[in-house]
Amino acid sequence: MSKTVAVFFGGASNEHEISVITGMYAANLLRAGGYRVIPVYLPREGGMETGDLRSVNDLVGGGKRRRRVVLQGCALLCGRRKFPFDAALNCCHGGMGEDGTLSALLRWNGVPSASPGTAVSALFMDKELTKLAAAGLGIPTLPYRAVREGEDTLAAARELGFPVIVKPLTLGSSIGVTVVQTEEALSRALSLAFRLDEGALLEPYMRGKRDLNCAAARVRGEIAVSEVEEVFSRGEILSFSEKYEGEQTPSRLPADLSEELTAEVKSITRRIYEGFRIRGVVRADLLLCDGKLYFNELNTVPGSLACYLFGDTLTEAKNFLCSLVEEAEPPARHALLTTGILERGAFAGGKGGKRRP
Repeated sequence: MSKTVAVFFGGASNEHEISVITGMYAANLLRAGGYRVIPVYLPREGGMETGDLRSVNDLVGGGKRRRRVVLQGCALLCGRRKFPFDAALNCCHGGMGEDGTLSALLRWNGVPSASPGTAVSALFMDKELTKLAAAGLGIPTLPYRAVREGEDTLAAARELGFPVIVKPLTLGSSIGVTVVQTEEALSRALSLAFRLDEGALLEPYMRGKRDLNCAAARVRGEIAVSEVEEVFSRGEILSFSEKYEGEQTPSRLPADLSEELTAEVKSITRRIYEGFRIRGVVRADLLLCDGKLYFNELNTVPGSLACYLFGDTLTEAKNFLCSLVEEAEPPARHALLTTGILERGAFAGGKGGKRRP
């Protein structure tokens, strides 16, 4: 009997619409692979909904009628109806979905997940923590300063040297990212970043940089690393429009790199995947500047789940997603200790509720 997969998409995120596209893409490919699929839409305002969702149009405007559901164990409840499933796939880009929120909810309910876990998702959503994580593995990154509103941001930028690139700390898809050439323009860029997020990351802007992508996943028990892709842009940075709105300039897969650089990109991607014991698929984004590689960020829910990096046909994408689902793992369960302090009816000690006169 084929498995039932709950595909989660949407969420409280600036990348909500992109997540809907990825969710419908994954759901339909899994159906083609013989799985039963429960599409689970997460509205921006919270909650969960499901229904006979087959395309993006079902979620635009009025669309098809959706039912509110509640997650309970490995099942979705709708009134007295129960929709059990065997595994979950996270297609939520950014925000409360990719940041570990959804992963934690699935873990609490004991759901086998085919996507990265809570700690990894939260860690790599934060660009400052990403830098610290890379340093722990000895992987080079560009110099940076993380700043919050009210801090001396100008001093931080001067220390790095202009031009600098300003990035909201926890957003993706180039949202709120600005290249700043002068001190006068810095406050405007930071004002945008602080309006969208709790902080910002400053890095030196490297002219002539090359943007490289490489994905990793566990397939049939082994770590598979994709070919390296180079993505091109018309401007200073790869914009949201170029990524998603039909203005995308060409990419090259595999990238035109030396064997040594290709091997180094793949090695960095594998080291991160192994070092943090990741499951599911992730995509590492790197910069090549003056012949040197710098790790930029890790996407724990990459666009289109990085299917295109593992094959250029829909059949290959379908087979890849099916392989991900087969790797779904339930949360580990360990013995829980019980102190018995409640049954004794008395509380004492420095960490307990002390008796009061």
